[in-house]
Amino acid sequence: MLTICSVEGRETNMEDDIANLIVLGVLSWTTAFLLIRKTLYKRSFDFCNRIVSTIHATLAVILASRSVEDWSCPVCPLASKSSLKQRQTLAVTVAYLIYDLICGLFEERVSLDNTVHHLVSIVGIGAGLAYQKCGSEQVAALFITEISSPFLHARELLKELGYRDTDLNLAADITFAVIFSLARMVGGPYLTFVTLFANNPILIKAMGLGLQLVSTFWFYKIVKMVIYKLTKKQKVVSSPLHSRKLN
Repeated sequence: MLTICSVEGRETNMEDDIANLIVLGVLSWTTAFLLIRKTLYKRSFDFCNRIVSTIHATLAVILASRSVEDWSCPVCPLASKSSLKQRQTLAVTVAYLIYDLICGLFEERVSLDNTVHHLVSIVGIGAGLAYQKCGSEQVAALFITEISSPFLHARELLKELGYRDTDLNLAADITFAVIFSLARMVGGPYLTFVTLFANNPILIKAMGLGLQLVSTFWFYKIVKMVIYKLTKKQKVVSSPLHSRKLN
């Protein structure tokens, strides 16, 4: 009886620690944004928020990598109890999503798509934390989704810095497209497959399938974007005006 009570007590303390980490995380992300906003006061609201988003994406990838138990099988053990490192990693991201959801409400145009995405992500990751299961699958999904995010934000940051329609911006576009495609269309389907066929809660399976469907949709749009950018670049290079400038 004492042993059972001791285990239950430790689990309750761990749950409290994760909840406290989420609260601390929301405050930390908000503070970071306010400091960046004050320092870069000439830049837009979106610019400062994207810097915070880039910091989170980088941190999420690092934490996700550090929480992997066996690199010969990064998503193992499947459908198992989440480790403390995995739960802490997910808690940091939940905190960021809550911050970003609130931050988005103060932008000039509130994005319904972004709001829905954040709410669904918070519920999905929150379910994993509540079940204390699927840590390997969720951390792998976090790695896959965030690995391309710094380049996604770099594209928009460069535009505000005056590098729109430049070779540097095109390089950021292509780098983002390549990393996104490899992560979401190679790693993504594999992760979806093992998540669906493992003994995971139905909500986690639904989240995994939904993520892959959304990734496929965005992959289609990104391919169209890259084709458009490369075609546009080719037209500029082959134009008579451009040739005269080179001469």
